[in-house]
Amino acid sequence: MNIITKNIQFGGELLTLTNQRVVYWKPQEALILSDIHIGKTAHFRQHGIAIPDDVLVKDLQRLQALLEHFAPKKVIVVGDLFHADYNQNFDIFIQWMQQFHNLEKILIRGNHDRFKISFYESLGFTTHIQLEINSLVFVHESIQPTPNQYYISGHTHPGVRIQMKGRQYLKLPCFQVTQQQLILPAFSLFTGLNTRTDMESVKNYAFTEDAILEF
Repeated sequence: MNIITKNIQFGGELLTLTNQRVVYWKPQEALILSDIHIGKTAHFRQHGIAIPDDVLVKDLQRLQALLEHFAPKKVIVVGDLFHADYNQNFDIFIQWMQQFHNLEKILIRGNHDRFKISFYESLGFTTHIQLEINSLVFVHESIQPTPNQYYISGHTHPGVRIQMKGRQYLKLPCFQVTQQQLILPAFSLFTGLNTRTDMESVKNYAFTEDAILEF
C-alpha cells in the first residue's frame, strides 16, 4: 500500500491528508477518518446481493497499515462506524479491534450509528454528537459554519468528476476543503461517490494510489 501525504493548514492546525482516505493530526497524534460502514457487505448479502467477504478484510488491512505507519495515540471516527443491524461483519471487526486496546477511540455518532451508547463503550469507544478539540469541531453531517469555528465532517462521500478524452470521465474520491469546512472521503472502498456540491470556494484534494491532486 502506497501512502502519499499532503499537509494543509485548516483552522490554524496542521493536518496531513493522505491518499488512503484518512487525515493525520500530528500535534494531537490522532488519525481521523469517517464512514467505515462495518456490516454493510454482510447486510447486502443478507438481501441477496453477492458482495465478497474480503471487502471488509481489505478495509481493515488498510486501516491497520495506517495505524502502524502513523502510530497514533487516538483514532477519531467521524460517523458511520457501523452500517446496519448486528451481523457477522461485526464479529470480524470486534476481534480485529482487540489488538488496539491501548488506543484511544472516539466516535462521532453518525446517522447509521444507532446502537445504544453502552455497545460502543463495550468496544472501547467514547461517543459524541459533536466534539471540539482546539479550534476544530467534529460532526458527522456538515452544518452551517459559525464564525471562528472549523468543522470536520463526513457523511457525503465526496468525489470529483474529471473529464478525460472525448466524453469519458474519471471519478475519484476527495477531501473537500473550504475556509471553515473539511469533508472527509468515506474510508470504506465499498461506497459510492457524490460528485455534486453546492459549496463555494472549495478545494478538492482528489487522490489515486500514486498522487494527491488539487482541483
